[in-house]
Amino acid sequence: MAASARSILHVDMDAFYASVEQRDNPELRGKPLAVGGTGSRGVVAAASYEAREFGVRSAMPMREALRRCPDLLRVRPRMSHYKAVSEQVFEIFRRFTPLVEGLSLDEAFLDVTASENLFGDPVDIALSIKQQILDTTRVTASVGVAHNKLVAKIASDLDKPDGLTVLYPENYEARLDPLPVSVIPGIGSKTLGRLTGTGIATVRDLRLAPDRVLEPVFGRFTAKTRTRASGLDDRPVVPSRAEKSISAEETFDTDLAKREDMERELLRLSDRTATRLRKAELAAGIVQVKIRQADFTTFTRQRRLNPPANGTDQVYAVARDLLGAWLAENPGTRIRLLGVGGSELGPAGQADLFGEHGVESPVDNTVDEIRDRFGSKALGRARTMDRDKP
Repeated sequence: MAASARSILHVDMDAFYASVEQRDNPELRGKPLAVGGTGSRGVVAAASYEAREFGVRSAMPMREALRRCPDLLRVRPRMSHYKAVSEQVFEIFRRFTPLVEGLSLDEAFLDVTASENLFGDPVDIALSIKQQILDTTRVTASVGVAHNKLVAKIASDLDKPDGLTVLYPENYEARLDPLPVSVIPGIGSKTLGRLTGTGIATVRDLRLAPDRVLEPVFGRFTAKTRTRASGLDDRPVVPSRAEKSISAEETFDTDLAKREDMERELLRLSDRTATRLRKAELAAGIVQVKIRQADFTTFTRQRRLNPPANGTDQVYAVARDLLGAWLAENPGTRIRLLGVGGSELGPAGQADLFGEHGVESPVDNTVDEIRDRFGSKALGRARTMDRDKP
């Protein structure tokens, strides 16, 4: 089927984490709210629209968010809760089409081309999806309708919150051309900086700029960038995107200086990562650690797990060795952030082929069962407990 014949929706939940918190707690409604780390080094994961009026944005340091909005309310993320709401939303998507490409918990592409005979034209489908999401979750979504993924994603952001925008080729020059170049996915702050002085500010400027202007900025991606600025994109919606990595990381309110503190936090992170691997029925072939020093210099180290595994002890053993080797090279370093991740993921059942070391331990299975029943904080390893606290 020609790409131009496709009917693509991009559905984006509105300020998802913050909207769920405001839904659940009436005292937060209508007020500037940030979901994220509440310590001095926390980062905003999501901001309500009331907070965005003050310039508060996701990925912003919480300290800066409070400077911009002194009355900002803050709550810690509840990821398992957001995931449960997300599953309700994705169930609605699949009522209309099996071609659902999830990008995150709160956004997805849908190819509804083959669904039109059953559910009406793409706008009718978009309206139905928005209403079902609202009825089920009491949270709003914005939808972009287009012939391709690129334009659908741009469209969904043009009328937020609770918006519905249709962008077809006959509207491109009128609707896309005046927009800032930053609406094109892949053009971030660094690229915008390199565009300074080129005279390129809008999508039209980018579409019509000569190669001699674009090539110093985009290099071998010049032709692709101009194609995007023209609203052209032939990528299909690809359902069941395989997860490439699973990780957990933590920024600490106080830099870690003692190795025992570092290893305790590393174990906590290893446990979180390994638990996520087991829940997803995946095993990791590579374990990585991420280390950020007090001066923000960041390092990563990795090692292969043979056979692949998802046990907490196995992940932690490799992570601890990697951290130890890095500390030997960087003695006396204070650590601001640690992370533990697993990549080269495969079905956990494959571990059985390689012997007992790839199999989940009875302890992990028991811990998972208890946490599933009583919550993620119901049980922890003694080595993760802070000895200075009861």
